[in-house]
Amino acid sequence: MVSKVYFTDLRARSADENKGSKIQRLFDNVCENIFSEDDVVALKVHFGERGNDSFVSPVLLRYIVDKVKESAGKVFLTDTNTLYYGSRHDSVDHLITAILNGFDYAVVGAPLIIADGLHGGNERVVEVNQKHFDVVKIAGDIYEASGMVVVSHFKGHGISGFGGALKNLAMGCSTISGKLEQHECAKPIIGGGCDLCGVCVGECPVEALTLVEDGVKINYDKCIACMNCVDICPNEVYDLNWEEDVPIFIERMIEYSLGAIKGKEDKVAYFNFLTNITPDCDCVPWSDYPIVPDIGILASRDPVAIDAASYDLVNEQVGFKASILEKNFEEGADKFRGVWSEVDSRYQLVYAEEIGLGSREYHLIKI
Repeated sequence: MVSKVYFTDLRARSADENKGSKIQRLFDNVCENIFSEDDVVALKVHFGERGNDSFVSPVLLRYIVDKVKESAGKVFLTDTNTLYYGSRHDSVDHLITAILNGFDYAVVGAPLIIADGLHGGNERVVEVNQKHFDVVKIAGDIYEASGMVVVSHFKGHGISGFGGALKNLAMGCSTISGKLEQHECAKPIIGGGCDLCGVCVGECPVEALTLVEDGVKINYDKCIACMNCVDICPNEVYDLNWEEDVPIFIERMIEYSLGAIKGKEDKVAYFNFLTNITPDCDCVPWSDYPIVPDIGILASRDPVAIDAASYDLVNEQVGFKASILEKNFEEGADKFRGVWSEVDSRYQLVYAEEIGLGSREYHLIKI
């Protein structure tokens, strides 16, 4: 089946062509008649880590909020707490971070709710019956919402290659324990080069690292696969088993995507923003130089198709020499492989189609 994906570029020479007007037209094409006045709709976003500024602007999200209000009873902005110990690991810090990043009621026009509760305990078990999981752990307020608009900043990701709608459903809609279930198959391994600096030991939130005579040792029973050690090690001692573990991680992630929309498949719409296309997830406390120019905004009812179209549009661009890209600068080359060379990000789309989440075939409709 070929799915419809609507696209608007970012050119504007009048008020009718500004981003807000274009977002509203995308909404009208994709969301017509899917919500009713009795619905409580979750606007699933990413509030951004403190220090990151490449997430989708709350000013632009207001246009989606206003459109949802025209047809649905209630709408709220939401995200879930993080597995790693940053500025969004519990709901108090998470909401403070969201407000600091501009997600105030006066801006977005809707309340903010952290969907898995104060410490990630607001959880519902959802049956999926797939290869890795019979059930998955979805945030309670995501589960209880009668519909969703999933708004994703399309960008790179160090383990999945890219992050878009599918990853926003999987990691973004799961509880902390659900995130651990996805990540625990891809725990770091230790290579050479440790100089016993001890930086990683102090940063491990669960005290899983110990300095020994010839380097550092990981207690895998304690390790939560948060990747703090991978990110912070100045000598790049830590690595992943890219060939075996990472494809399994992607499969687990996609099975969680399936659980996130279970029971409300006909009341979910997706927006992907192809702007500030950075090499990293918005969970990092910085925003690196984009790998390609801004492209536009996409909307669809199919999470696989919208990610497939986003992936293709990014790869059609000429890569920025000033970015972290190491290769694949030319049109048509895989930009995400140019950053994360060990990851075949297309496997997200393949496995998602295989388990019935959507179609990789799409018809791109420019509006």
